[in-house]
Amino acid sequence: MRLRQSRFRSSGPWRALAATVLALPLLSGCGMFSWIGGGDKDPTPPTKLTKSAPQLAQIRTLWKTRVGKGTDKRALNLVPAVSGGRVYAADARGRIEALSASDGRTLWQRDTGLPLSGGPDVSDDHLAIGSLDGDVLLLSIRDGAQRWRARVGSEVLSVPRIIGDLVVVHTVDDTVYGLELSDGSQRWTYSYPAPVLTLRGSSSPVPAADGVIVGVSGGRLMYLEPQQGAPLWDLLISPPSGRSELDRLADIDADPVVADGIAYVASYNGDLAAVDIASGSVLWRRELSAHAGLAVGEDALYVTDSDDNLWAADKDGGSGLWKQEALLYRRVTAPAIAGNALVVGDIEGYVHWVSRRDGRLLGRERIAKARIGATPVVAAGTVYVMADDGTVAALRAGPVPGGRPMPATDAEAGAKLPPTLPAAPPGG
Repeated sequence: MRLRQSRFRSSGPWRALAATVLALPLLSGCGMFSWIGGGDKDPTPPTKLTKSAPQLAQIRTLWKTRVGKGTDKRALNLVPAVSGGRVYAADARGRIEALSASDGRTLWQRDTGLPLSGGPDVSDDHLAIGSLDGDVLLLSIRDGAQRWRARVGSEVLSVPRIIGDLVVVHTVDDTVYGLELSDGSQRWTYSYPAPVLTLRGSSSPVPAADGVIVGVSGGRLMYLEPQQGAPLWDLLISPPSGRSELDRLADIDADPVVADGIAYVASYNGDLAAVDIASGSVLWRRELSAHAGLAVGEDALYVTDSDDNLWAADKDGGSGLWKQEALLYRRVTAPAIAGNALVVGDIEGYVHWVSRRDGRLLGRERIAKARIGATPVVAAGTVYVMADDGTVAALRAGPVPGGRPMPATDAEAGAKLPPTLPAAPPGG
């Protein structure tokens, strides 16, 4: 059974209403709670942007184009991939395009006829992408020619990852597939029993030193070895708590991030945590509900929480460094790191630049009237963004002419007092 709503918050009157509406269906079986990118109106209006906000950065749109119908108003994980001077993007009706990263020209186009839903991912000469029908395609990046097509058991709402000699696919029913890169044949599968109620979505697999890290429903993080798909460890990041299934929902839909032998992960209605990959031990946990995702810099983590606040947290212990609340309820993407700034997209098609040092808003540019659901991609100083209507744009930020330069060092940007990120209760 699939339960659909447009937005789910961890507190307030909407939570109480959702609990009442969902109580009866929960008695008859499992369900998925869809609230990302759907066509329904969000019950919580986004915070209005301040027209007179100072522009500390000059944002330029280098080029803009359209790729098909975008997500077609569905909750999909179609994200642009940038590699070798090209931008690869797909739409929900089966179109895949390769664009010139310098000017947005279409270099090739392929119509697959499939309801594409997750990807693409690009590595070497390969492009992998998944569909709502459970198809996984591997194409050539040179001309879009199909190399193979494989079928998995459920919808693909994560990005299929090309990892070594495998294409690793995490389907919406929490099954992970290892497909041979050479021909798409199935090397292994690993299934995790999903809870009664889950968010409609799934995190994308992430490569680590000796295997693949995947976050699943119920707040669990798994580390799978690539030859047979056996778990090297299986860890409960956020123990479900509460009396109802709605209270106990603690999915990991945000992609984990790996840096220096540590996996950083955030769960909805749960925690932000750091895990030592070699041992599988939790180094620290902090209470923070997040679904969109996170990014890791040299000294800090950057997270979009479930109410669309942006946080910076210390990598060593998870303590809060700053919190930006001006984008509350704007359905903000995960942050992407662009030099000394973070870049996020929002529900109204705006792209925002935020100082990594203190969370200050630096500037914004609107590329579309549709929501930006995909995390921006940064390559060679250019930010590539895709909106749900298929708009793909390339942007750059620089100092305002005649004004102060963008904050770049500690001396140029004063830090705010850090907020408190409470330690998570023992468990896991």
